[in-house]
Amino acid sequence: MLSGKKIILGVTGGIAVYKSCEIVRKLVSLNAEVTVIMTQSAQKFVTPLTFETLSGKEVVTEMFPENKFVATHHISLAQWADLILIAPATANLIGKIRGGIADDILTTVIISARSPIVIAPAMNVKMYENPIVQENIAHLKKLGYRFIDPEVGDLACREEGQGRLAEPEKIVEYVVKMLLPRQDLAGKKILVTAGGTKEPIDPVRFISNRSSGKMGYALASEALKRGAKVTLISTASDLTASPQINLIPVSTTEEMFKAVKSHLDKNDILFMTAAVSDFQPKLASHHKIKKNGAGKVLELSPSVDILKEISKNKNGKILIGFSLETDNQIENAKKKMKDKKLDMVIVNGPEAIGSDSNQATLINGMGKLKKLPLMPKTELANKILDEVLYLIKK
Repeated sequence: MLSGKKIILGVTGGIAVYKSCEIVRKLVSLNAEVTVIMTQSAQKFVTPLTFETLSGKEVVTEMFPENKFVATHHISLAQWADLILIAPATANLIGKIRGGIADDILTTVIISARSPIVIAPAMNVKMYENPIVQENIAHLKKLGYRFIDPEVGDLACREEGQGRLAEPEKIVEYVVKMLLPRQDLAGKKILVTAGGTKEPIDPVRFISNRSSGKMGYALASEALKRGAKVTLISTASDLTASPQINLIPVSTTEEMFKAVKSHLDKNDILFMTAAVSDFQPKLASHHKIKKNGAGKVLELSPSVDILKEISKNKNGKILIGFSLETDNQIENAKKKMKDKKLDMVIVNGPEAIGSDSNQATLINGMGKLKKLPLMPKTELANKILDEVLYLIKK
């Protein structure tokens, strides 16, 4: 199943290290290639020989081994891996990652990595609930690190609470899902809009918003991985889309509206992820407006409401909108859903703008709410796509 996939398993010190042995065994049984990196503390619980026997590969324990010194060993390891899994992860390691500290081979590999990093914490319940630890975890989630939450139960210290390392089966299942995206959207054609539209005031100035386009690009990318044919209408210029995605660049709301109308008939689903300007200058100047000391009044007029216009003739298309709200989030989002005949709306606040993570609530056509915790936008994209599959089947 995982043939050709390269995984680094980082093991830190804790009684849960014995579960890491089972994680290696299961990953190897799925034909993954596993390299284990152990901290000094981890070696107090299980010897490297155990992991070498299970993985069939030499275990990495030192930054500067006496007989095999390679100055860039941490870089080559980081580049080699398709995924880095840290299980168990101590509070100490989580804190070091958050602080950008790289003082051993494991943290140096982590700070050099460009592949996804999955962290499975394990510690005493009081340690896990410590506000500093929770703040570190929340910060890393915002940066795109994935976490497999510890489970609640009896702990080795005779206490009870959340802190047990997740079971190896659950951890391996999470890794498999990350490395082998489903093809459950094969045959579906998806249209996604992204970025903030720009409404010109004059040749050099415009009205816009702080949207980065990251959520739209995440949806387009994850839908492609799951087998869909994707068209992305985007105003974002600093993000990169896969060559397999049909990218259509636009700037203004009117340009985006025309592009959506032109391509909707060829697609099954529209994700209106873009932050479309609600207003545009009533009259844009053809010349740069000079600063002459006099006050200026900028008259605005409403821009076209793309979703509302499109929804007048849905023709069986699934329409999904995003609702960024500062007040009465759910109430306003439900009104938007009704007014624009949406099949689903994703609600979030302004803190999502520009971030790599988002905390959102999904509302379907029947008004059912699903509140999701803070997670990377790529992970949120897959949660949204899961709900879309439910809509398709229904």
